[in-house]
Amino acid sequence: MIDSRNRLPTGLFKLIELALVVFSFGTATILIVRLEYKISIAQFMAMTTKISNILIFGLALLICHLAFSMCGLYVSRRLSSRRAELVDVFKAITCSVACFVVLGSLFSIHMLTKVFLAAFWVICLAAICGFRLVLRSVLGKMRTHGKNIRHMLILGTNSRAVDFAHRITADKERGYHLLGFVDDDWAGLPEFRRTGFRLVSDCAGLKEFLRWNVVDEVTFFLPFGSYYAHCHDLAHLCREHGILMRFNSNVFGIKSLQRRAEEFDGDHFIATYTRTGEGWPGAIKRAFDVFVSAILLVLLVPVLIAAAIGIKLTSPGPVFFLQDRIGLNKRKFRIYKLRTMIPNAEKLQASLEHQNEVAGPVFKIKEDPRITPMGRFLRRSSIDELPQLLNVLKGDMSLVGPRPMAVRDYAGFNEDWQRRRFSVRPGITCLWQVNGRNAIPFDKWMLLDLQYMDEWSLWLDLKILAKTVPAVLRGVGAA
Repeated sequence: MIDSRNRLPTGLFKLIELALVVFSFGTATILIVRLEYKISIAQFMAMTTKISNILIFGLALLICHLAFSMCGLYVSRRLSSRRAELVDVFKAITCSVACFVVLGSLFSIHMLTKVFLAAFWVICLAAICGFRLVLRSVLGKMRTHGKNIRHMLILGTNSRAVDFAHRITADKERGYHLLGFVDDDWAGLPEFRRTGFRLVSDCAGLKEFLRWNVVDEVTFFLPFGSYYAHCHDLAHLCREHGILMRFNSNVFGIKSLQRRAEEFDGDHFIATYTRTGEGWPGAIKRAFDVFVSAILLVLLVPVLIAAAIGIKLTSPGPVFFLQDRIGLNKRKFRIYKLRTMIPNAEKLQASLEHQNEVAGPVFKIKEDPRITPMGRFLRRSSIDELPQLLNVLKGDMSLVGPRPMAVRDYAGFNEDWQRRRFSVRPGITCLWQVNGRNAIPFDKWMLLDLQYMDEWSLWLDLKILAKTVPAVLRGVGAA
C-alpha cells in the first residue's frame, strides 16, 4: 500500500495502524473486564496502571510493528491484489498473537488469556483490514481521476512484456500511465505493432527520451541472454536518472516457482524454490510435528506394546522393520515400522514381481503371501505406521507430506516431474492417504503430491490430519 511518492506519508500510515492496534487492545480489554469481572468502564479507567504493564504494552506494540514489517505491509502494495494484502495482514496479526502467547507465558501476564487474545485477534484483523480496504478504495478513486499516477515505460516488446502491459492497464485503480515500449528492430516487432501499443523509442534513443519525459518506473522485459550488454547500460542509465526499475523474475518461464529476495556480501539474488514450509510457517510446521508426535508416542505406548506382543507371539523375527527410504532432496534415511511380513520378505519380492497389481514403479499385491495374519490387521488399522512418529521427531519425516519411497521404487521413476515430490520432507499422511491410498493409480498419486506442494499451508496440513483418522478407520485402500 505504501508508495514512495504516496500522498499519505509512510510515518503517518504506520502511526494510524499502531493506533488501530492500541484501539483493538483497549477494546478487547474492556470487553473481557466487563464480561469476566463485571467492572464498569469508569471503574476500569480509574484503576492504577503499573509501570511494568506499560513496558509490556510497549513491547506488544513493537511486536506488532515488527510483524507488519516482516510481512511486507509497509512497502508499496500498488501492484498487489486486495486478497494478497489481506492475506499478509492475516499473517502479521496471527504472528503477533502467537508472540503474545509466548510473552504471556514468560512474564505470567494473566490478562493475556485465550479469550482476550481471540477477541484482540478478531477486532484487530477487522480494524486493519477495514482501514486498508477503505484506503485502497480512496486511492483507487484518486487514481481513476488522474491523481497519484505513476508513469511507466516498458523495455522489450516480447509476449511477456505485452501481457504485462495488458494487465497493468486493465486496472485503472492501480494508477499507472503506460508511456509505451522501448525496443530495437527484431523479428517479432510487426506482431507487436498489431497490439496497438506505442513504440516510443529504440534502445539507443532511451537516453534522450528519459531527459525530456516524466518517467517514474521502468520495467525490463528485454531478453538477458542476447541483450545483456544493452540491459547493463540501460539499467545504469535508469539509475543515473533515479528511476525505479523492475526486473521480471520469470526469465525461464517457470511461473509455479516461489521466490524470495536474498543478499550475500552486498550482492542481491532472487532465489526460486518449490519447497513447502519456508520461513516462519515452516518453523511452526516443524514445532507442531515435534509437539504432536511426542504426545502421540506417549499416549500410544500401550498400543505399541500390545502390537509388539502380538507380533512376537504370531511370527518369528524382530518386532520392528527398518528399511532405507528416499527423503528430503533424495537423502536416504531408515524408516521405522512394525513388522507385518515374514523375516525374509524383501528377498522374496523378486519372485513375486509378476504378480504386481499396481501400475508404475511401486509394488503392491492385495493378497501378498508374505504378510502375516497379525501383519494384515496392523496394515488395515495402520498401526504398523505408528513408529514413524520417531522419524518425525528425528526430522527425517513430517506428520503431513508425500509418502517416502523405497529405494527400489524410486529407481523405477521415469519422469523428472514426478521427482519434485522429493523436494519436501516426506510425511506419515498426505492427500494420497486420505483419498483412497492403493486404490489410486500411480500417476494420480504423484499429481496429488504435487497438488499438496503447490497449495501447501498450515491449514491444509490440519485438514489432512483431520481426514486421516476417518480414512484409517474405514481402511479404504489399505493393503
